[in-house]
Amino acid sequence: MPELTVTSEIYEEYDYKTKRPPNTEGNVISEFPFLLPTSIVSAKFDEDKDLDIERPQKEIIKIEHSARTELALVGLQVWRGAFLLGDLLIHLGISGKLSGKTVMELGAGTGLTSFVAALYAKKVLCTDMDIGGILKLIKLNAKYNSKFIKSEFKVMHLDFKDKWSQDLANEMKRVDVVIAADVIYDDDVTAAFVATIQKILNTAPPKTLYVVLEKRYVFTIEHMDSVAPCYETFLALLDKVKTGNAHSTWTVEQLPLDFPKYFTYDRVKELVLWKITSKPN
Repeated sequence: MPELTVTSEIYEEYDYKTKRPPNTEGNVISEFPFLLPTSIVSAKFDEDKDLDIERPQKEIIKIEHSARTELALVGLQVWRGAFLLGDLLIHLGISGKLSGKTVMELGAGTGLTSFVAALYAKKVLCTDMDIGGILKLIKLNAKYNSKFIKSEFKVMHLDFKDKWSQDLANEMKRVDVVIAADVIYDDDVTAAFVATIQKILNTAPPKTLYVVLEKRYVFTIEHMDSVAPCYETFLALLDKVKTGNAHSTWTVEQLPLDFPKYFTYDRVKELVLWKITSKPN
């Protein structure tokens, strides 16, 4: 039986797709609008005491991606969590909290949020598995969006289930901030992801991890209710490694989604944002 294919729900909400010819046959090119402020908006007054409000620039990120994929290749699409993470990165960036930092994205997919991070960070490591042409696609999209890449930008292979290369291990020692969005879709991947972040957070220097997930509900006979199994697995595994972690002290908190919305999407209630910080001994 052929594997079922899935399509990101974002295209049911907004028309991002263009008629631009893609580089790879079968792909599509979408344009994602967003507002790019130069600083935190605050009330200012001009010489005549009139309110002077700085207007954010209107920008567009151009992304080539698949329209439908098998579950194992969902990284070839754009998902809603990438926009929420993009909002957070802009919020952190204009606050100066990414200045001089090395940012690593896990499961970067099309590279969208790494490009946003590259507006503000000193260096960005954009990582994903080297399957289905994902790393090649990231590099292509980096060319499309070169105007946003103000930092050193490196694309690397990182599979949650594989041993790190020496190059990756060396880079990890210089990472300050780790980001990830919509990276879990079954229990095996979830377990491998949690094991990966445990290893990362136990690597000096201390790091901050921001994880955006969308609770995806299914009805099960076992529970006779709609549940979000992957999300519940993530929380259970995270709690297990946090409490049993002998190498470092973690701070784990769910953050409110009260920062500004810069991308065009529906910020649905199923989206959640977790912040995990480490202090290795």
